[in-house]
Amino acid sequence: MHIEFRHLRTIRAIHQAGGLARAADMLNMTQSALSHQVKGLEDQAGVELFVRRSKPLKLSAAGLRMLRLSERILPEIDALEEEFRGLRSGKSGRLHIAIECHACFEWLFPVLELFRRAWPEVDVDIRAGLAFEALPALQREEVDLVISSDPIDLANVVFNPLFDYHPMFVAAAQNPLAAKTVIEAEDFRDQLLITYPVTRDKLDVFTELLTPAKIEPRGTRAVELTAVILMLVASNRGVSVLPDWVLRDLRSHADYITRPLGPGEITKRLYAATRTEDATKPFMAHFLKLGRSEPVKLQRG
Repeated sequence: MHIEFRHLRTIRAIHQAGGLARAADMLNMTQSALSHQVKGLEDQAGVELFVRRSKPLKLSAAGLRMLRLSERILPEIDALEEEFRGLRSGKSGRLHIAIECHACFEWLFPVLELFRRAWPEVDVDIRAGLAFEALPALQREEVDLVISSDPIDLANVVFNPLFDYHPMFVAAAQNPLAAKTVIEAEDFRDQLLITYPVTRDKLDVFTELLTPAKIEPRGTRAVELTAVILMLVASNRGVSVLPDWVLRDLRSHADYITRPLGPGEITKRLYAATRTEDATKPFMAHFLKLGRSEPVKLQRG
């Protein structure tokens, strides 16, 4: 027996309408064509699907079985068609994000909140577990966007610039380095450096300052959460280097001092890497726009 979606829609429409004439109007077809379709379906099944002597027209036991099938399957088909219409119109889609930047949560959540209001039908997720293999995951289409400050040349991947930031030194107010206006590589020799638990090639303080100067801090300590890093720093248990947007509220805080790294101010740029064909999707373009404007507000406090 060969059952098509149109057969299921026919059974549902006749049941709802109570007769062939009204059902034909619902399905935008002639009553003759509808009768022919029902006859063909009954010939396939070998049983009658309707009790024709009843008014309104009623389903037989076999017809009721087919109606239950239509009520289970057709809503899923209708939902799928609606999803495809949303994809074609650019109103829906998927935005799964991987992050190569622990501190990015500080500005990413406000951006996603604004994005959610504008694009409620887009499926948003943050794939933190892919943080250190994020770009290969982007190429495999496991994620759709990667936040990174280290652009590289990859096939079918474009690094969309978001905003510039400054890695800033932060220490307790009683730390001897509070007397300095600019912190240089040599100043870290006597300091315990508190960092995120990532490799050195992902840490600005090493890539931009310590490694080029061939200087090692007195020691390092890896801490997962920004709030815990700041708590340890305030207790003078170590020093850290964090992006300027993280430290915006500490500029006038009595427990901390923040200083630029030098000599010469260090500037880094953050990017949102996407697959080339995805960058112009309406919802992706809007996310990139928000990612360029909202973090700057945090930097300015």
